[in-house]
Amino acid sequence: MIHYLYFSFSAFSINFKERGNSNPLLRTVSIKRPNAMPQKVLVVLTSHSQLGNTGKETGFYLSEVSHPVAVFEKAGIQVDYVSPKGGKAPMTGDDREDPINAAFLDDPEKMSHVENTLRPDQVNSSDYAAIFYAGGHGTMWDFPQAEDLGTIAAQIYEKGGIVSAVCHGPAGLIPIRLSNGKALVEGQEVSCFTNQEENAVELSKVVPFLLADKLTALGAKHTQADNFKAYVVKSDRLITGQNPASAAGVGEAIVARLSA
Repeated sequence: MIHYLYFSFSAFSINFKERGNSNPLLRTVSIKRPNAMPQKVLVVLTSHSQLGNTGKETGFYLSEVSHPVAVFEKAGIQVDYVSPKGGKAPMTGDDREDPINAAFLDDPEKMSHVENTLRPDQVNSSDYAAIFYAGGHGTMWDFPQAEDLGTIAAQIYEKGGIVSAVCHGPAGLIPIRLSNGKALVEGQEVSCFTNQEENAVELSKVVPFLLADKLTALGAKHTQADNFKAYVVKSDRLITGQNPASAAGVGEAIVARLSA
């Protein structure tokens, strides 16, 4: 009897099919890989809506969510949303001239998710292969104190997952401590919204601190490109981007790492 063997591989299973020539037989066996990591990303949004004492509103910056999420969806990766307080996350940068933004804004399911984000205590870190801190100036006020989210990020990282952030999102890296007590960013290369970019948007005196300086003080090796140019830094399983132009690139780097 001649047998034909067909194997298909995925992140979670191996399928085996056997077909006999004289007496056709089709059998499928699924073998789950031990400790397979779920292909799911936890997106962190700010809960803070006031831009210091300017009287202006702030929040998460839409393209820093819409662009990476589009990359994740194309790769078949699911997304959940969480914020420090849960519930509605304030949004800025809702520019409909950007077709990816427009598609996000016109998707009732996506808008429902950002208006009903999870609280940190509703999140099980083992459900996620990566955590992604989206930017927007609001993050500068609440991400550094979000120790519960820092714990979730550390758990994802220490089981082999990815921690990532873009623009002001790396403010969320500040409270992340590993089980050995060290800051996650210590000794790692990172990028974030630069001091020069903060000066260029005239908010250096408004934000509570300069993000690049804070990360450097924690032992990070901050690197940067020219103002507002796309720039992504991959330091093992820590992936960071400098500004809104880097958001899609961070998403692509996450997908590439999860696919490796």
